[in-house]
Amino acid sequence: MTKRLVPVDVNKCIGCMECMFACSRRMGKGSLVDSAIRVRSAGGIERGFVIIVCRACEDPPCAKVCPANALNVRRGGGVILEESKCIGCGFCVQSCILGAISWDKNRNKPIVCKYCGECVKYCVHNAISLLDANLDWQPCS
Repeated sequence: MTKRLVPVDVNKCIGCMECMFACSRRMGKGSLVDSAIRVRSAGGIERGFVIIVCRACEDPPCAKVCPANALNVRRGGGVILEESKCIGCGFCVQSCILGAISWDKNRNKPIVCKYCGECVKYCVHNAISLLDANLDWQPCS
């Protein structure tokens, strides 16, 4: 079954960024910049945190704008990046309505969630989860 990453309870997020480190380590990197998931303050510690991650859009705008067809629609929503096709235009980053695609300046390629769930394993407060894509589907809007 196809999975999608979902912030299930952002109120549980304490901003530890373990999910970000887990993602970047899975990609063989060691910095927060190289993560496909991001956590940021919602305006001070008492206001909580915002979890920014690909929500696996059913009809992803990032794939539509890619002139090289490097982003292919994934069954169940979201995209799969074919890095060899990517020309480094950055249109995908600009088109993501959630701001969930970041940019790897060294590779000149987008950083796209692979829906592997590594970040979920390291979220000690269960603020994020990997769910079946067909359950509780809430498309991007």
